[in-house]
Amino acid sequence: MFFSKRALGLELSNERARFVLLSGKKDTLCLNAFSEASFPVDTLKFSLREEGILNRDVFVSTIRKLHHSLLPHVKQVSLSIPDSTGRVMLLDVETRFKSKAEGIDIIRWKLKKSFPFDINEAQLDYQVIREKETGEVSLLVSLIAKPVVRQIEDLLAEAGLEPNRIDFTTFNLYSLFSQRLDLAENSLLVAFHESAVGILIFHEGKLEFYRAKEVSGGIREANRIYREINNSFLVFKEKTPGRLPNEAFCVYSGDDAEVFCALIEEATGLDPVLLDAERVITRSKSSDINQKTLRHFAAALGAATRNL
Repeated sequence: MFFSKRALGLELSNERARFVLLSGKKDTLCLNAFSEASFPVDTLKFSLREEGILNRDVFVSTIRKLHHSLLPHVKQVSLSIPDSTGRVMLLDVETRFKSKAEGIDIIRWKLKKSFPFDINEAQLDYQVIREKETGEVSLLVSLIAKPVVRQIEDLLAEAGLEPNRIDFTTFNLYSLFSQRLDLAENSLLVAFHESAVGILIFHEGKLEFYRAKEVSGGIREANRIYREINNSFLVFKEKTPGRLPNEAFCVYSGDDAEVFCALIEEATGLDPVLLDAERVITRSKSSDINQKTLRHFAAALGAATRNL
């Protein structure tokens, strides 16, 4: 008898926790179970530099209860946290690295004077985007303060979980729809989830631009959202003339997707394709979730796909 692999995803925000349990493969994702709960006020407040879980006991008990409600009990979990919890940047360095460790050392040296806290107290990872003929290397670099990530890992372990992957919301949303997005070489992705807008621009299949910004108030702050998208698009246009995307995609977790799509079209001149979780996720008979609710779980779903 063959058993389908199962993967657990968890999204954490200041307001709530969302779990999903997936099975299958990247091209045949099935939602087996889900759970969510809101945190009491002042339980969690994500910070760039300091530990963000203010009420440890409430956090652990909430996570433990949600996890126990999912069957079967998968312990290994992939985690999604807000982009504002850390820093993500595209960085060019002059030489190629002989090893991963050497690359991390060079990046720390290059960033030590421009980062808002001690770079040696940051957990750092990177991915090579492209190697140029000149010998330069373009990197996608992510950093998060060690106390922040250490507290999250420790308290999830206390709740009975084994965190093995942690990434930011925008990239987990990308992961959920990666099979579709990877077909487009020159494209724009704009995501709006939990009051944050994330913008990714790709050229020849390589990431060329990233920006994430908190926008409290949701779609009611349409003017601010428009400015973020428009300004990002103009910056990219000025910096890389001749590399404009010819396709646009969007992810939106609210109920006014048409309004959000219209903002993107007005800001960029591109008619975006709305990516909906329902199109890439099938639901087991035991998973009673509607399309509207499923949309809110997109970041947790994307996190879970990383373990499939």
